[in-house]
Amino acid sequence: MGRTTTYIPMSHRVLSPKYDVVDTHRDQPPVQLSGSIFGFLEEEATVLSSLDNNVHYDMQQEIENDDVCEKPEDFDDKIKFWETQRETLHTTLFRTTSLEAKIRNIAKEALGEIEVAGNVCSCSRPVVGGCRSCRMREICSRLQNSGFDSAICKSKWKSSLELPSGEHTFLDVIDSSNRKKGAVRVIVELELRGQFEMKKGSDEYNSLVCKLPDVFVGKSDRLQTVIKILSVCAKKCMKEKKMHLGPWRKQEYMQAKWLRVIERTTTTTIESPSLAVEVCYTRPARVKASMLTMDLLDDLPNMSYSYAHVVEVL
Repeated sequence: MGRTTTYIPMSHRVLSPKYDVVDTHRDQPPVQLSGSIFGFLEEEATVLSSLDNNVHYDMQQEIENDDVCEKPEDFDDKIKFWETQRETLHTTLFRTTSLEAKIRNIAKEALGEIEVAGNVCSCSRPVVGGCRSCRMREICSRLQNSGFDSAICKSKWKSSLELPSGEHTFLDVIDSSNRKKGAVRVIVELELRGQFEMKKGSDEYNSLVCKLPDVFVGKSDRLQTVIKILSVCAKKCMKEKKMHLGPWRKQEYMQAKWLRVIERTTTTTIESPSLAVEVCYTRPARVKASMLTMDLLDDLPNMSYSYAHVVEVL
């Protein structure tokens, strides 16, 4: 019996694994590819989705378990860190020398007398306890009268890629009595605590700042240690709160305030404000005229003024 070949439209062709054309029986219902192939893909996607959900759930459980396991360790490390910094700061501040003690006593005595004087300082400004400039001048003058090489220092620096520009004024004392050790520099800062205060600081950081004295008297290397401790703690504080640390809070910026001196002024005398006012009032008043009356100046007696003075419009 001869084999017949029947033409099958493309819509009714099904490819076998050997890519031979197989004639389907006409009485059988047509093959629903969308229900078989895409149904399989949908089932596979459902299975994969469930697997992904299970994997994600398992990973989430592992992360939560890790957090539960790590929290006690992190908490202990946090407590240990702040206790270490607190002890180091306490040791640094309360370790002092005889030179620092003498300067501290003179500064304390001067500030006490300024507070007793009232609300008006030497520059006649109504500031309680005197303004900062007058207090520095008074302390510097007392230190000089006691035989110390004291001066008012001003540090100033330009902005760079790491630091913004800034300036700061403070006192220092240079002691060269010991030739073996060389010159020793003692810093006198009247507002040390305020330099490190932060509104958004944590409780641990704020308690550390409260241990700082308002008036600091210490050698430059001692102040450098204090700056390092507070700068590290400020960075730690902002990291725990997931906040950005401003460049003016960094260690390099704080060191530039006291360790980068540009000017050192030993003169502490200031001009009396009353004298300045008196000179101002005894100065003869300048005669002024309007430009509308320039042609009348020739008729006025004793008025030989240049046009530069007359240009001032009333």
